[in-house]
Amino acid sequence: MKFTVVLHSDDGQHYGVTVPDLAGCFSAGDSIEEALDSVKEAIELHLEGLLEEELAMPSISPIYQHQANPDYAEGIWAIVEVDTAVFEEGIEEVAIALPKSLLKRIDDYTRLKHVTRSGFLAEAARIAMR
Repeated sequence: MKFTVVLHSDDGQHYGVTVPDLAGCFSAGDSIEEALDSVKEAIELHLEGLLEEELAMPSISPIYQHQANPDYAEGIWAIVEVDTAVFEEGIEEVAIALPKSLLKRIDDYTRLKHVTRSGFLAEAARIAMR
């Protein structure tokens, strides 16, 4: 699913990001790239919350509708793509055992890439099973 996002900056160096189709979903970063990475994680967490509350997935409005909103004037527009399959299928918690050193490497990697551990492991499994 592709989400329209809008970035704003007061100083041209630090950015706040809003997701117009997800009320209350926002993030920030010290660069445009960092802000886009962090908003992707915010979207995933927001969708996970909707799923846990058994609420419907959001509908996506065309970007031109958001651009007409004066709250987003002078913003930088971007599209963030999120794999929503895991949210549409439901989530099941599982307990797994991993070597401590591997788990540390996974956590370091996911922190650096601004993704969740679960999301990373799910994507690694999908890639391995292609």
